[in-house]
Amino acid sequence: VQLQASGGGSVRAGGSLRLSCASSGRRQLSSYVVGWFRQAPGKAREFVAAVNRRGDSTDYVDSVKDRFTISRDNAKNTVYLQMLTLSSEDTGVYYCAAALSWPAGQAVFYGYWGQGTQVTVSS
Repeated sequence: VQLQASGGGSVRAGGSLRLSCASSGRRQLSSYVVGWFRQAPGKAREFVAAVNRRGDSTDYVDSVKDRFTISRDNAKNTVYLQMLTLSSEDTGVYYCAAALSWPAGQAVFYGYWGQGTQVTVSS
């Protein structure tokens, strides 16, 4: 499966963005657990959120709970990350990735990665 992340941009603190992760390839995105990761400059890649195949179970890193929502539309082969109340600490490159097992809160579980989309939050 090939993944394409989009929707990043520059926003002020307190603003919002919605990221999308679209897939292409022979296998439908519904076959995969999908996660979002981010990497800030000079820092390690960090798990942000994940959603299971059906979209009825989700997982979040504590720092984004109650602000970010991951969801999926399997008919559109797309996973979304709605981000609210953004702060400068959310700045980074956001990657979507696909895994075959749930739960999947670590990068090691993901075998397929998109190219990343930049999110910049200014204070």
